[in-house]
This record gives sequence, C-alpha cells and structure tokens, in this order.
Amino acid sequence: MSKAALITGGGKRLGKAISLNLADWGYDIAIHYNRSDKEAIETADLILEKGRQCEIFQSNLSDIKQVRTLLPRVFEVFPACSILVNSASIFENISFEDITEEIFDRDLNTNFKAPFFLSQDFSKGDHSELIINMLDMRIDKIETEHFTYNLSKKALRDFTLMAAKALGPKIRVNGICPGPILPPPDKDIKYLEQIAKNTPLKKPGNPQYIITAVKYILDNPFVTGQCLFVDGGQHLI
Repeated sequence: MSKAALITGGGKRLGKAISLNLADWGYDIAIHYNRSDKEAIETADLILEKGRQCEIFQSNLSDIKQVRTLLPRVFEVFPACSILVNSASIFENISFEDITEEIFDRDLNTNFKAPFFLSQDFSKGDHSELIINMLDMRIDKIETEHFTYNLSKKALRDFTLMAAKALGPKIRVNGICPGPILPPPDKDIKYLEQIAKNTPLKKPGNPQYIITAVKYILDNPFVTGQCLFVDGGQHLI
C-alpha cells in the first residue's frame, strides 16, 4: 500500500510546489481545490507523469459541511494517507471597519476552522503521521492590514502547538511561516524585491526554500510543535 499525502490548495502556488515535491519523494498525492480545477488538473497530470498516483478533490473550505466530507473521500482512495498539509487560504486586505460577518466567517472558516476539523478527521486515520500547517511570518507581528487573515493565522499557530501536544505520539504537528516567497497574483518579482530591502537578508525568497523546510520536518521524526520561519528574517523587523 503506497503512502500518500493530502495538500489543500495543492494545485497552485506553494501548494503546487509541495505536491510536486512530495510526489518526487515517493508519495501518492490527493490535491484539494475549490474553484481552481484547471490548475488542479494540470498539477495532477504532472504528478502522474512522475509515476505517482494522483486524484483531485473539490471542496469549499468555507463550508464546514463540505470540509467534513473531504478526508473520508480521500481515505477511500488513499487509505494509507499519512501526511496532511493545510496550505489553502484566503488572503484579503480588508480593514477592520469594513469586515462583515460574511467576510469574517469566510476567512476564519477557510484559514482556521477548516484546518482544525481536517486535522481532527485526519487524526482518525490508521496511517496518519504528520500535519503541516502553512502559517505566515505575520503571526509574530501586530499588523492591522489583512485583519481577518492575520487573526486566522495567529489562531492556527496556537492550534498547531496545542494539536502537537494533543496528538502525540501518533502524529507530529508543525507549521511553516513563509515571508516574501511568491508575489500576489497581481504583482511581480519587483514587489518581493522591494519588501526584501527591509529584511535582514535583503533578498526575496522562492518556493524551494519552503520545500527545504517541508523536507526537514518530514525527515526529522523528533520535531513537533514547531513553527519554522522561512522569511529572510522579516518577522524580526
């Protein structure tokens, strides 16, 4: 029975990079997507070309009813799924005074509530070993831009630590906190370069730095409850 991994938002951006590399490391891949079906299919095709099995699973993570059906569907196809990567998130810059109940629920459900209950469902698997939560370097800062996004990632950080304690020794739980790795869809590398000027290392990142962090967590069975900053030191300023 082949080992497998579920990556939420696994068809694009950092989720895609993680999916492809886990396939290179010998894992069959379950790719979750919401509306990015084209990207999910394209990524799945690349994984199939590597000789690994891959299936895509649609789910709106802001809808808890859909969230609770995702892991059962994945386990049906990949009963030996041993890794969960909570990568999908909503990143919106909405100021505090403009946040509605609808925006609050959508952001917190997708970025925090979904990873919470996916982790709970994942913990019931016979082969479950590792959860990696994609956080953000902002969890160590007090910033009011992207208000609900920052709030949700701070909550997910604390959940990461609590879950590591609650789920050991069966399951390790860790987080990765990216900094300027990829520009937003409407920006280019110059956007990252401008941000990087104010970081200690003064250079933008790239997805390979995140992959190196994932590999470290994967390969070190004595690491749990850690939130690894991969941000060029941006959280220090």
